[in-house]
Amino acid sequence: MKLNLVSFAFVAIYVLQLVCSVWMERLNRMHRMKAGNVIPDQFRGFIDGGQLARINDYSTENSRMFVIQKSFLDGVLLVLIAGGFLNTLDFMPVYSVQSFVLAGLSFIFVLGALLYILELPFDYYHTFVIEEKYGFNKSDTKMWMLDTVKSALLSAFFLVLILGPLLWTIRAFPHHWWFWGFVLVSLVQFLLVVLYPVVIAPMFNTFQPLQDGDLSEKVRRLAERVGMRTSGIFQMDAGRRSTHSNAYFTGIGKTKRIVLFDTLLNAHTHEEILGVLAHEMGHFRLRHVLKSYALSQAGMFAGLYVTYVLMNWGVLYETFGLNSAHSYLALFVIGIFWQKIGFFVRPVLTNLSRRFERQADAFAVELMKNPEPLAVALKKMAGHNLSNLNPHPFYVWFYYSHPPLVDRVNRLERPA
Repeated sequence: MKLNLVSFAFVAIYVLQLVCSVWMERLNRMHRMKAGNVIPDQFRGFIDGGQLARINDYSTENSRMFVIQKSFLDGVLLVLIAGGFLNTLDFMPVYSVQSFVLAGLSFIFVLGALLYILELPFDYYHTFVIEEKYGFNKSDTKMWMLDTVKSALLSAFFLVLILGPLLWTIRAFPHHWWFWGFVLVSLVQFLLVVLYPVVIAPMFNTFQPLQDGDLSEKVRRLAERVGMRTSGIFQMDAGRRSTHSNAYFTGIGKTKRIVLFDTLLNAHTHEEILGVLAHEMGHFRLRHVLKSYALSQAGMFAGLYVTYVLMNWGVLYETFGLNSAHSYLALFVIGIFWQKIGFFVRPVLTNLSRRFERQADAFAVELMKNPEPLAVALKKMAGHNLSNLNPHPFYVWFYYSHPPLVDRVNRLERPA
């Protein structure tokens, strides 16, 4: 990598992002050590002193592992970029549009496989050491290996499905690829949203219609009240891998469905489950998903245009020692740059997300005519999932897509 203003700016932003991540993890851990020994009043009776200590220990171990993993992987990637190794991984010649696409995919495949392999020990440690230690892990080595292979194959498939059309437009429409690339990638993303519930998710878990007929009827009636049509209400065998509990909506159109973890069904009453689903229905009714999608598409549109401008900037190729005929190398470097810049834009998106979550909580209270079901469900899930009850305010402002659980419960239980 040539030493100039561009390389200095790239490395400075890259390192600054890493330093900020590590510093905020430490800030959050120190805050938890000082303020994390007192059970919030609203959680008394749901969490005791021993469980609070487990929550703090679990959060600390996850935080420390994140710092080690991020520092290592970021360091490896920076060495590959700054050391000029991208050209070493780029081994296919380019003669035509087709060869350009194949060369670009091959480069990303090789680099992605390298980084994926380096991540595996961390994933194994998280599953079989941390999650096992705190009673969450229910999988075995065979299941983990099978999931790893499936994830790798799916990642490769998505890579071809998304990056392939983008690379094709770069070579086929050199002056307007940013527009046509946006159109093609958006269509592929939409297709994946449609197919996820019926094709992708069943590759990892078994889904069956909700077995509790009484609860199923209550959920159906609740959905009808908000005008939400689904293809069904399903329960998922999440307990095969982990005891963490959750519920979610997925799909679009005829593939839209409500999914409940079996662990959620085993740990909560009907009213509590309805409170959780009422919150999710609030996102549907208030069009939060649509608004978030529109925002992400606008960001991708603008980002692709700026990427197009940068890819025509000769200094970029000169700085990183890239072959200008293999512009997918520049695309990769710019993508890493956007990732690092995006870190500093994150608070804008998380603040919007927390606003949506508060609105969905308020909608759930109005729909249920009672704040207690959702509040009790959140208290139970806090203990069940060992959720951090004492995050640092700045950490929350920067990272949290949801308001802290203590704040959510306080807002739910305060007098109208």
